[in-house]
Amino acid sequence: MKSDTIKQVVIVGGGTAGWLTAASLAKRFNSSAPDSIQITIVESPDIPTIGVGEGTWPTMRKTLANLGISESEFLVKCNASLKQATKFVNWQKTPKDGIENHYYHLFTSFVDATEFNLAPYWQRKDVAKDKTFAESVSVQGAICEANLAPKLITHKEYEGVQNYAYHLDAGLFADLLKEHATQKLGVTHISANVEKVNLDTDGYIASINTDRAGTIDGDFFVDCTGFKCLLLGDALGIGFKKVNNTLLTDHAIVMQVPYETEQDEIASCTISTAQEAGWTWDIGLSNRRGTGYVYSAKHTTHERAEQVLRDYIGPQSEGLKARVIPMNIGYREKFWHKNCLAVGLSAAFIEPLEASAIFLMEAANNMLMDLFPRDRRAMAVVEEKFNTSFQFRWNKTIDFIKMHYVLSQREEPFWQDNHAPETIPATLTKMLERWCHHPVSNYDFDNVYEPFPMESYQYVLYGMGFEQDLSFNSGRYSMVEQAQQTIDKVQAISDKVDQQLPSNRELLNKIHQFGFQKL
Repeated sequence: MKSDTIKQVVIVGGGTAGWLTAASLAKRFNSSAPDSIQITIVESPDIPTIGVGEGTWPTMRKTLANLGISESEFLVKCNASLKQATKFVNWQKTPKDGIENHYYHLFTSFVDATEFNLAPYWQRKDVAKDKTFAESVSVQGAICEANLAPKLITHKEYEGVQNYAYHLDAGLFADLLKEHATQKLGVTHISANVEKVNLDTDGYIASINTDRAGTIDGDFFVDCTGFKCLLLGDALGIGFKKVNNTLLTDHAIVMQVPYETEQDEIASCTISTAQEAGWTWDIGLSNRRGTGYVYSAKHTTHERAEQVLRDYIGPQSEGLKARVIPMNIGYREKFWHKNCLAVGLSAAFIEPLEASAIFLMEAANNMLMDLFPRDRRAMAVVEEKFNTSFQFRWNKTIDFIKMHYVLSQREEPFWQDNHAPETIPATLTKMLERWCHHPVSNYDFDNVYEPFPMESYQYVLYGMGFEQDLSFNSGRYSMVEQAQQTIDKVQAISDKVDQQLPSNRELLNKIHQFGFQKL
């Protein structure tokens, strides 16, 4: 009889999802030791990495450090750069007479909003009457405006004076993870295509048949096969729930833009610019810019979308190849079923605004590692807990992304259709109604697995011009002097940041030459 003990984990599919999962599990369970849980990844040699999402969250620093990957090596090998925010251009309203509007969603606030919330004082105009919310609570916007780095070359790896994440080349990142996982963590790599998934009498996956490596047995399977979802979807029959009635974008067109010179400035943030039927992203890597236009094909044509992206890029777009990518927006009805878990595009895809995709891969891996069932008898309990958690996380992500569209005052049909009540989740409507008369509070986020914290909502709400009537709370806000002193400190530091920090380009050049101090 086959043992119920889980000894063999088989991951089907590579890319960021597959190799991040393989490396994480192998590191946690010390798979290089022969008596430990063994990790095998079966990767098709014929399917290229999509590589749309090149933005990460600050959590990636801890993930890389835990895997034992040098930050210097990562930055060099992945053509990566340091990201400190997302800059939202023209999201508030349609620009008139060439006058743009923008706001920042930053990674660093000067004070923890859960300990001292500056927002009510700023919103009531008790302080900082001529400053944006981001300018009042953080110096990081000034850092991003000057294209500065969040740290010095003398800092240790993964440390800095500001919180930061990365922009990266997804294909090169998968290659780095593959090299690290196979050479240092004991992961077995098999290059083959899956031809059949075999189930046992209980409906669990027992093995997969491949075209080059024969039959591969396993006790637990991770589906990282992308939109195809060969295991969880095709073999186990778990359906896909579309949310295109809420998030209206359904395509992206992408271009890779070379820098004009090797010393061009590198933006310290993702630049998201609202367009007539969606929005463009602009991500600065060390060697190029990654650009794309996320749009609704119901509100424009593919030809018009390509022209919008080329107009955004300017003369540099001449001769560049454009690639159109259909987006299947939604998530699986279950993420874990029996002995199979989906991670990455197999599990869900929510449009790339706010770069949540790689973060939710990290979150899935963290939960899998912490709750990993050692035998089949424990599987059902973990399955239920995982599915409940990620149903919550994906729905909260959808709410947060939809909020950007709901708050916009742009006038084009695409943006107006985003205001239709039937497209807005009831959970989002309820939150916005509450916040019309109450400051955003930490008590609005009572689940430990909230993907976006209180400060994220504040940056977007106040950046988009969301108005609150806090007049009836006037007696509650008695710490005006402390609020003003804090904002004055923010301003004083902002005035000096260009004297203290190198440019993103300057720091990356030094990293390529010298590297950071080792941990």
